[in-house]
Amino acid sequence: MSLFSQRTFFERTATWLEQSGLHPLLARLYAARGLTSPDELSLELKNLLSPTELKNCLSSASLLADILEKKEPMLIVADYDCDGATACAVGLRGLKMLGGSDTPIQFLVQNRFTMGYGLTPEVVELAAQQIPKPKYLITVDNGIASEAGVDRARELGMEVIVTDHHLPGDRLPKAATIVNPNQPSCTFPSKALAGVGVMFYVLVALRAELRKRGKFTNETQPKVENLLDLVALGTVADVAQLDRNNRILVSNGLKRIRAGIAQPGMQALFQAAGRDPCKANTFDLGFAIGPRLNAAGRLADMTLGIRLLLTDSVDEAVTLAQELDRINRERRVIESGMQETALAHLSEEQLSGSIEQRTSICLWNPNWHQGVVGIVASRLKERFNRPAIVFAPDGNLGEELRGSGRSLTGFHLRDALDVVSKKELGLILKFGGHAMAVGLTIRKDDFERFDACFQEVANSLLTDDILKRRHPHDGALLPSQFTPEIGDLLAEEIWGQGFPQPVFYGEFEIAQQSLMKEKHLRLQVRPLGESTGAKSPGSPLTAVWFNRTKTLPPKARLAYRLVTDRYQGQARVQLMIEAHDDSPASN
Repeated sequence: MSLFSQRTFFERTATWLEQSGLHPLLARLYAARGLTSPDELSLELKNLLSPTELKNCLSSASLLADILEKKEPMLIVADYDCDGATACAVGLRGLKMLGGSDTPIQFLVQNRFTMGYGLTPEVVELAAQQIPKPKYLITVDNGIASEAGVDRARELGMEVIVTDHHLPGDRLPKAATIVNPNQPSCTFPSKALAGVGVMFYVLVALRAELRKRGKFTNETQPKVENLLDLVALGTVADVAQLDRNNRILVSNGLKRIRAGIAQPGMQALFQAAGRDPCKANTFDLGFAIGPRLNAAGRLADMTLGIRLLLTDSVDEAVTLAQELDRINRERRVIESGMQETALAHLSEEQLSGSIEQRTSICLWNPNWHQGVVGIVASRLKERFNRPAIVFAPDGNLGEELRGSGRSLTGFHLRDALDVVSKKELGLILKFGGHAMAVGLTIRKDDFERFDACFQEVANSLLTDDILKRRHPHDGALLPSQFTPEIGDLLAEEIWGQGFPQPVFYGEFEIAQQSLMKEKHLRLQVRPLGESTGAKSPGSPLTAVWFNRTKTLPPKARLAYRLVTDRYQGQARVQLMIEAHDDSPASN
């Protein structure tokens, strides 16, 4: 069952925002997303929260200043996703910028297929073999749960500086210092910083510490804000909650991209994706640029992506971006094949009615690729509105399966796995994650037992209310608002997780419909009815519904996004259909 509901807001708040100079439509949208005052509209850098509020940020900056002064070797240990790659590049570029140009600073990103996640003892062993051997390891986007890895580093004569944003376990690693807004007793108001955001804050604090030591003045200090294009990419790609602090980071990063002063690697990624950086928005970062960078970590080695973000050579950046684009196309082919296999399996179950009775999905296949299981789990979750976990062989003689899971709002997936691990001791070899996404390892021979146990736990925790498919929307647009100018206005704003992109709702006459590439529905529609304020059908508009082949009735209530499509110099409004409300119309 699907539920369509309009986001509520206070008219008085929307009026107040509008009177401050905000466009009336944006005033309504912002009020519905929790803004209560015009003061919250400013996304200038001066409004960023202070590093002084981030636990251990200042002491870590002092330690890094000492390290730079002594020119002691450092090595950044990065995660293999987009957040980890951008955090690594920000860390390396920032440390070099702040006086480390003649300090040995290297980076290492583990191979997800052979070393797993985080600062494992195996990664530490590899780090100790670097020349020169690092005296300090700096983790980015990982490390908060790496107790064994930190212990091993100390045994080998290396200290660890942890910068991370993930939730900690019961015990913190014995690192030299830990910067993480989600660690115990950290009072930093924004818990939503991505790993790249945490690293950026450390650099801001380091610059202040070096300024205090007389290394430079306010006028001569390096501009670490030049790295905000990378901060914006990592924040959006990691689906971090876009609270005001993160919106400030993303907004200022996008300004640099639009102005043509982003890093060469960023500009090359936009070129490879066929996107115009002058019109860059959060949708580009999340769905065009981020996936290309992530592809390296999924199918190959994220070292390739980090090299792209570190190079100052335009030619090298273009070459690396083209390689990442090729890998991403390969990823899409693999993903498509895995999804087809998964859907074929589930359709067989559906014939017997079992998919209707199941509250969760667990699948594995000996031919599936480890690096893509998370994407496929996400696709299945979206299609069936059920928590989904997808496994692939881990390559260790095929005896173990590595899985990735995605969940629904209201069902804490990591907590559910914790229940499974306690009900069946030893069933899950290791697991981690958070409410909406997890990673885990089990034995291949235990798959059916895990499936049964997870299904039992899901049945006990999932309610009919959680399993309802929800479509929050922002109400109707006026006939005068179906314009390219409104599409551009919406595209320029900072939308994302926790500050969702506007989705509108209205009734339409379906004038024409056909299939594009045999899998996407293309329509000509006319707004009508009281929901739009129109007394008669309006002018026909082009609409597209991706990955839908079933046609619509002559009249339909649709949830949609409004975008501006440009073709051969002509700007036209286009509707991107999100959902069809086929429930009985209320009186």
